[in-house]
Amino acid sequence: ECLETISRLIAPIAPFFSDWLFVNLNEVTQRFEHESVHHAFFPKADESVINLALEKRMQLAQDACSLVLSLRKKVNIKVRQPLQKVFIPAMDAEMADNIRLVEEIIKTETNVKEIELLAADNDFIRKKAKANFKTLGKKLGPKMKWAAAAIEKMDNAVIEQVLAAEYVMNGAEIAAGESPIIINAEDIEIITDEIPGYEIAGKGSLTVALDVTITEALQNEGNAREFVNRVQNIRKDSGFELTDRIDVTVSENALQSSLIEFKDYICREILANSLEFVPVVNKGISIEVNEATLNVYVKKS
Repeated sequence: ECLETISRLIAPIAPFFSDWLFVNLNEVTQRFEHESVHHAFFPKADESVINLALEKRMQLAQDACSLVLSLRKKVNIKVRQPLQKVFIPAMDAEMADNIRLVEEIIKTETNVKEIELLAADNDFIRKKAKANFKTLGKKLGPKMKWAAAAIEKMDNAVIEQVLAAEYVMNGAEIAAGESPIIINAEDIEIITDEIPGYEIAGKGSLTVALDVTITEALQNEGNAREFVNRVQNIRKDSGFELTDRIDVTVSENALQSSLIEFKDYICREILANSLEFVPVVNKGISIEVNEATLNVYVKKS
């Protein structure tokens, strides 16, 4: 049923393939009387199964992951290297709840151990706003100078309001007969104060501050993850089956303490019955793990 629906959905943009797929499926299922997908009705969406709250949460997770991964790339930290924490200011209780509901997804996708929520008006991530003259100049004309000065004085809480929705800058003056001056996210540019040891990025009302300090414990875990990746590549290149158990011998090296500490994790991931360290490996493969050279011999158990 799923493939039949897809064949009808793609019919306008892939007429020949969709028809081939539809006809071949229908020969088996006999669910349609039509001889061609182009004679069948276009699928109708079942709006009763649309979950807007879920879509909102997943968009938040996607945006948060993209920001964290972009920061990793910026400072050249691989995703396999665990990091300790990311701070995320929550504008309101709803945003805080949504982050908590997708917290495990964010941590898994970005390889971060903790997510700490902050209040919108926190003192840790300090935002500053500047007027976007390209958009505000058209809106405000002669009031541009006044608006630019007012925007620079905005605190975190007000900035978050602007990013979330339309914001009336001259609310107190409207009663006196003035027209409202309304701005939104596109009318301001956000600047965040630098925090030593952290990298900060934002998208709309979402801001993340990633702790990029790599402690010895995190480095050891990162070494183990990189080693697992290299051995998995050896398994693949050697033509081993996914379920084949292996024995691994490694030459003594600078990363040995890391690999011993995470030996159980490594063996579980690579399906190893044994992981041994010897002074010299006479046969095997030379691999690079975080700038350290290791000789590794992998054989089926």
